[in-house]
Order: sequence, then structure tokens, then C-alpha cells
Amino acid sequence: MSLTFGKCYDPGGTSFGIPTYPWRLAPEGLATRRQLRAHGLRPGGQPVVAQVLRPRFRRGPLVAYLYRLDIAKPVRPMTAAKTAALAKAMTARRTCPQCSTDAGYVIPTSLGMCVTCAYPEEQHAA
Repeated sequence: MSLTFGKCYDPGGTSFGIPTYPWRLAPEGLATRRQLRAHGLRPGGQPVVAQVLRPRFRRGPLVAYLYRLDIAKPVRPMTAAKTAALAKAMTARRTCPQCSTDAGYVIPTSLGMCVTCAYPEEQHAA
């Protein structure tokens, strides 16, 4: 489905079911999840109010859902338990399962181990 600029503008919501605006032309008072996060807010369970469409060549359009700024809630603060859990998860991602050392970087999932263990012959040559 090829979308032109005119097909992306549907403030009544007749074509897509919700009000639709072209990319970067959303009305004031509406924001995407990223924009809400930049303001320190979250949707807070509110439904999607509108959407923004960006047509692309030979592919489906990019869709960004919009939420109301006035009823968005503040982001929940990070707790000590959550911080500890994230630190533990990142340590697990950096630890090589073969040599059990902290690689200092996130282990690539394509290798499943640190680069030193994955290519030992190249490390000895250097």
C-alpha cells in the first residue's frame, strides 16, 4: 500500500480508525513514547489517541502512536532492587561461559563466548 502525503492526513479517523497525521505534523499536546520519556513521563495506561504515519518506498509505512501529554504520568523512580537486578544482568552478559572471566564488553550472541575463546589461534599469532 503506497501512502502519499494526502493519504496520511486523516484527523477524523475514517480511514485508519484513529486520527492520523503525516510525519512531524502532529498537533500540540500529543507525543510519542520516546517524546514522553524525554519529558520524564510515561503513558500510564492511557489508550492510543492518534498515530503518525511516514510513507516509505516499497515498504509499509512507519507508524508512531501518540498519547496525550496532559494525562501522562511521571516515570517511576528506579529502586535499589531494580538497580541491583540490572547490574547482575549486565554482569552475566559480560561473563564468558567458557573461561568464566569478565570480558569487559557484552559477549556477542553470535559467538556465545568471548572473542579470545572463540578465536584462540588468532590471539596466539598476535
